[in-house]
Amino acid sequence: MRARLKARHHPYWRIISEGRYLGYYVGPRGATWIARFRRPGSTGDYARISLGATDDHSEANGDTVLSWAQAAQRAEDWFKQQTNGGRKIDPNMTVRDAVNPYIAMRDERESARKGRLARSTASFKLSPHVLNDAMLLHIKLRDLTELDLREWQRRLPAMKGGSKQRVVSELKAALNYAFEEYRRGLPSDLPVTIKFGLKPVFTLETANEPVARENQVLDDDQIREILAIAREMDEDGDFARLALLLAATGARFSQLARLRVRDVQAVNRRIVIPASRKGRGAKAGATIRVQVGRDVIDALRPAIEGRRGEAFLLERWHYKQVDKIAWERSERSPWKTPSEMTRWWNKVVGAAGLPGVIPYALRHSSIVRGIGMGLPIRLVAALHDTSTMMIEKHYSRWITESLDEMSARVVVPLLRAAA
Repeated sequence: MRARLKARHHPYWRIISEGRYLGYYVGPRGATWIARFRRPGSTGDYARISLGATDDHSEANGDTVLSWAQAAQRAEDWFKQQTNGGRKIDPNMTVRDAVNPYIAMRDERESARKGRLARSTASFKLSPHVLNDAMLLHIKLRDLTELDLREWQRRLPAMKGGSKQRVVSELKAALNYAFEEYRRGLPSDLPVTIKFGLKPVFTLETANEPVARENQVLDDDQIREILAIAREMDEDGDFARLALLLAATGARFSQLARLRVRDVQAVNRRIVIPASRKGRGAKAGATIRVQVGRDVIDALRPAIEGRRGEAFLLERWHYKQVDKIAWERSERSPWKTPSEMTRWWNKVVGAAGLPGVIPYALRHSSIVRGIGMGLPIRLVAALHDTSTMMIEKHYSRWITESLDEMSARVVVPLLRAAA
């Protein structure tokens, strides 16, 4: 029966009882069991959780791959927990019990941002590296030791130290999230165990990696060449405008994708960029005001004139397949993921004689330009929505060169010329 269901953006739901549903989501990479809950009589949003993969193509194991009956039982346990306020004190809570709700929370947040069902970075990193690690998965949080966490780090597959660090950070966030939610039933020293157990055991591996790609810092003429070729190749101008803003502001793709027409202040030659969602703390509503040139404002006019202020500034054509080999334009909608610009970017940098250069090079170059102009490091960090610590860590070479040049400017002859 399930084999006949087609992939779509939302799950197939089956009601268990009032306010309780078990869902079957078919995505391009496989199928997943999902549960949702809302108190009877409530009109609020549903709480959701991803329960695990289905047994459509592999045998159920009761952990990461579930049969219908296993998914129904896990959903029922979760329903009971929600009925008790979502904070059931379970003395036998395992690492898996901590990680699954965290992934569900992050997936729900990511789906809300993108307006469609989507997986978060937590799901992509924790599912293969934690939920598939049987030696860590079933350890109860009350029994978790620093050695358990260090040994898990050593079992991580070969990858760059930076990539390992991101996986470790996701697990640290998941375990701390569980402690914040259920701390009354967990050991009071668990945060200390998490902190020291997840201190990287691959420090040397990370230290030996370059912190910045020197060949990814472009000079102004190279950037002008990239933007000129983008305008020549892109008849619609959608990618060209995106590339221009990446270069002019040094902002991340995720920030520019959220720009609205009203964020372009043409009179003041300024663009108001929403703060990134990186890091911790309340950043909702925070913005960065970046000055741009008249040429940038003029290039943006086709995207702002005659359009509503709340409309997304940057849009692109989306296509639909009409037969086996033919595609046609279907609608214009906002850019969603950086991967949507990959094909265009590779064509442009290839034509510019800069193969291998990545879009993030425009951000690197913007930061280095600000440093070279003698702007205070704190201002450079603020304009690029990052910290002075990150600027000093990744761009120390350019900071040193800039300071040397500024120091040289104040050198004046102190001895009178001989008569």
